[in-house]
Amino acid sequence: MNRLSQFIKSKRKEFGLTQEDLSYKAGVGLRFIRDLEQGKARLQMDKVNQVLALFGYELGPINSSRNEES
Repeated sequence: MNRLSQFIKSKRKEFGLTQEDLSYKAGVGLRFIRDLEQGKARLQMDKVNQVLALFGYELGPINSSRNEES
């Protein structure tokens, strides 16, 4: 699981949402939520942003030379 999938899953649980609840509230399919939480390599960024927006976040550029451990 990658950092994004871990973040989404932890936020979903923090807000007490099932995967089905999250898919409905974000306006994306349940399959997309499952793929997202499993760390699928190819996802549509607009849909990822729909999900992140529920938690007050959005995708953005990250310096590739940053330490992955932090």
